[in-house]
Amino acid sequence: MLSTLRNAWKVPDLRKRILYTIFLVAIFRIGNFIPVPGIDTAQLQSMNKAGGLINFYDFMAGGAFSKFSIFALAVSPYINASIIMQLLTMAIPQLEQLSKEGEEGRKKIQNVTRYLAIPLSIFMAYGIVALAMNTGAVLDTSTLGIILIMVPLIAASAFLMWLGDQITVKGIGNGVSLIIFVNIISRFPVMVYQLIDRTKSGDVDIIGMSLFIIISVAMILAVIVMTLAERRIPVQYAGKAVGNKTYKGQSTHIPIGISGSAVIAIIFALSVLQFPPTIAQFFPNSSFATWINTSPYSIFKTDSAAYMVVYAIFVIFFTWFYSQVTFKPDEMAENMHKSAGFIPGIRPGEPTAKFIERVLDRISVLGGTFAALIAIFPLVMDAYTPFKGIQFGGTMLLILVGVSLDTMRQIESQLVMRHYQGFLK
Repeated sequence: MLSTLRNAWKVPDLRKRILYTIFLVAIFRIGNFIPVPGIDTAQLQSMNKAGGLINFYDFMAGGAFSKFSIFALAVSPYINASIIMQLLTMAIPQLEQLSKEGEEGRKKIQNVTRYLAIPLSIFMAYGIVALAMNTGAVLDTSTLGIILIMVPLIAASAFLMWLGDQITVKGIGNGVSLIIFVNIISRFPVMVYQLIDRTKSGDVDIIGMSLFIIISVAMILAVIVMTLAERRIPVQYAGKAVGNKTYKGQSTHIPIGISGSAVIAIIFALSVLQFPPTIAQFFPNSSFATWINTSPYSIFKTDSAAYMVVYAIFVIFFTWFYSQVTFKPDEMAENMHKSAGFIPGIRPGEPTAKFIERVLDRISVLGGTFAALIAIFPLVMDAYTPFKGIQFGGTMLLILVGVSLDTMRQIESQLVMRHYQGFLK
């Protein structure tokens, strides 16, 4: 990786792209420390300690949510809009046809996604302002005061969408993914400080810290292995004659990533389980909120075994569901048949679709189980170990590893395009 970065730095065009990306990231990080007017951040401690979905969004926002800075929404509206558009593309034939029209079709869907992110940002901005009002953090609760708080949040979220597009077009890597990557990385110093503080205070001994480090390294290696792992379905294409030329058959494969749907599945599962507690925070004195927080039959307590079991089941289910709707075995079998391709030992048509479906089922269960273990690890650590409140989880590692590998692939592809002779020698 270091050699790839060193080679990229030697190419003037790539060096300019890297510096441009660093410059835009620096602007974004500066914005994370610009507070929204009319908010008493000292009153937000109870909301930040609530955990769950709010804590997850704060983590994805790099702490901007807990500081209530102008980038408190981060790119969450755009991410939510992208997920909604993906699901709508699978459900609405017109959008599905548009996605198959090449680059122009994808650009139209991308524009619709941006427009959809605006009303989502308005809804999310009002939601966090309402939560802040419940904690007494909003100094002016009049309609004008609420609007003056919401406008910077919405404008900053739209600015981050533009910033991400600029990084994608003129910089290196996917802009939105890099923004999330930087937000997560920015939480590392806080986590290291928390670990050092726990050691100095005597809450954690040397043996416990050593075990934590060993388990963390093992998790990082496991996430890297599972991110790179894939199931390859072999495909053979028959030879054909065109005019006087005869083309030999070719052998290739369909790669299916084992943990490709892990992050989306964890986000879905967390959103479903944390939606009722989040709604309860809007009405803290209601019987619904009392049942959510105090009932022994409530499955929404993050430190309970029932919550962890349901969370794991949801992660496995959403991994399977997202894999099925994304790959579409029937469509894959039909396209393969039209291209004179077949899976060795499997008849074309319906048998091929069933074979691909069986492979997807097994892969999704395996990947979903891994994602479930990764997802509940921070809950187990917070409930049963001295490392409470330390934001170290598998979801973070999945995002970091995935974005890092994708960025390195893009840099390597740029190097190959510019120096392909040197790479072939």
